[in-house]
Amino acid sequence: QVQLVESGGGLVQPGGSLRLSCAASGSIFSINTMGWYRQAPGNQRELVAAITRGGSTNYADSVKARFTIARDNAKNTVYLQMTSLKPEDTAVYYCTARIQTRSPRYDDYWGQGIQVTVSS
Repeated sequence: QVQLVESGGGLVQPGGSLRLSCAASGSIFSINTMGWYRQAPGNQRELVAAITRGGSTNYADSVKARFTIARDNAKNTVYLQMTSLKPEDTAVYYCTARIQTRSPRYDDYWGQGIQVTVSS
């Protein structure tokens, strides 16, 4: 009964910016790490950025200094601000979160994915 819903994707020109959002809803007791992965055609899914509940962040080398991850714990939402976008950033972006529901353990949940296309 947990859902992650992404929004904010689309088509943007090289050098442009986009902001992705992902809201978690359902029977949520606590959320640990939240993050974004991406998968381009023919490639494996790769980590883009992650953020802990306390705000510690981790980025893929390819996006450092261009992307910023942030979260709003009160809204169970994670954001990915993407700037200086390049054609190689084109991919389906997936939100993920490690969530504790009624059980004492945490499980990983995924959004449905959202397309980001960088092209002139």
